[in-house]
Amino acid sequence: MRTFTLPEAQTLLPVLSALLERAQTAAGTAAARETTLQSLHQAIFLNGGMHIDLLHVARLKGEQERAVAEARDSLQEIDDIGVSVKDLQHGLLEFPFQLDEEVVLLCWEQGQSTITTWRTTEQDPSDRQPLDDRFTRPERPH
Repeated sequence: MRTFTLPEAQTLLPVLSALLERAQTAAGTAAARETTLQSLHQAIFLNGGMHIDLLHVARLKGEQERAVAEARDSLQEIDDIGVSVKDLQHGLLEFPFQLDEEVVLLCWEQGQSTITTWRTTEQDPSDRQPLDDRFTRPERPH
């Protein structure tokens, strides 16, 4: 598993933020199209059938599939960098960090300008703690 230094993780924030926003937008689009398609299916079922615009439905389905693929691809790019998306909706990312003999997780939430918290791998994401001087020591080997 790749680990990051705090400066390395901070440097990646603009790129990761853009990928995260792309994934969130695509996920929102996919969810909206899915809701529209489900409503249409329900209307057809409740009305015992009805005339539908097949081109419109095909377009909605295609948009939904493209949005799902874009969200998945964006999340995969983040994962390929070595960062975990812990919560897409809130934009919570985690970076593995070598703290003495243990790998912990630097935590960044969308909207923050810098990484300010961390947690152990056993802790719940809501149990984040503020960074301290152990995270800003001079470079150390990974």
